[in-house]
Order: sequence, then structure tokens, then C-alpha cells
Amino acid sequence: MLADAGLTLAWQEPVSAYLAQRQQDRLGHELDSASIRDILARERAAAASIRNMKKRIAHVAAAERKRAKKGRPIGRIELPTLHRHYVVVQGTDDATLRKGPGHYPGTEFPGQGRTVAIAGHRTTYLAPFRTINRLRRGEPIILKMPYATLTYMVEKTQVVSPNALWITHDVKGEERLVLSACHPLYSASHRIVAFARLVDERETAG
Repeated sequence: MLADAGLTLAWQEPVSAYLAQRQQDRLGHELDSASIRDILARERAAAASIRNMKKRIAHVAAAERKRAKKGRPIGRIELPTLHRHYVVVQGTDDATLRKGPGHYPGTEFPGQGRTVAIAGHRTTYLAPFRTINRLRRGEPIILKMPYATLTYMVEKTQVVSPNALWITHDVKGEERLVLSACHPLYSASHRIVAFARLVDERETAG
């Protein structure tokens, strides 16, 4: 058993990390592709008559959420204090999370004014959320979507049970970001969750 554990730590994780990084590179190119820019241009044109910036962002975010497909890239997440950044994909099934952090399909997109939830691995496939337990109150989390850049400030981290569905519930009058991952490391007995609230949003130029 000790030998198996050693192989898992010393060999399997580097292999899964390599595979996930290749996926991340491909997804990043797709996110920056001309076809995505063309779609976004049409969505912006449809929202051009809306004068309020937040409402324009919400309108385009709703359109982006509607066209999002499982396993495809939707934006990027930056964790500055943890020195981590990744492409975020749509979905949280096993195959999708092997590509990178995944957006819970049942939650809204950034900028829609409700709860946005993202899950990620802690020990395999680049382990994007390995150190989210180190996030502290007041630290930023940035979501760079094709239509806007949104900054959230961490409020707390909390360990919950795997069936704590309340973490994705909406909070009245507030846009909240929820990051979740298995806890403790190498176990799925609980979840570590970081809660953050939206403090700034700016439309992407273009």
C-alpha cells in the first residue's frame, strides 16, 4: 500500500498534470479564437441600447450562459495571492474537471447578480484548487470572462459536508462567488469552500 501511495504522489499526479495542462492550452486558444470574438460582438450589439453598464454585462452574461456547452471554456479565473490562474470550463462532471476548474451549470454566470459556483481538483489534473484553504478574508479572486472582468473579495472559507447544497443558493441582493474542492487532501469526505462577494466589474474592451 505504501508503494501504491508513493506512485500516486510521485508519478500519477505529474502525468495528470501534464494532460490537464495540454487541455488548458487548447481551451485557452479556443477562448481567444476569432469565432468566439464574433459571437461576443453580436451579443454586445444586441445589448448596445442598454445604458446601464451592470445591466449590459448581465444581458451578455445571460447570453453566454445560454450558449455554454459542457466541457467548453467560458472564461478564466485568477487567484493572485495563491499565484494560480486557469481556464474555467462549463460543467462539474469527472471528465470536465480533468480539464480545469468547472462552473456549476445550475448557477449563474459572473455578472448576473446571483451565486456563481466553481469546483476544482486539489490533488490531480493540475490541482487548481489545492491551496484554496489558504485564502484569507479580503483577498481578491478575479474572473476574466470574454465580456467582463469581475473582482470578488474573499469573505471566509468553510469546511462542509459533500451534500451541503446550500453553498450554491443565491443570496438576496448580492452576487457571490463560491469555490469548492474536496477536503482534506486525498479524501472526498468533506468539501472546503471559499465564499467571496463581487466588489468590482468592468466591461471587456472590444
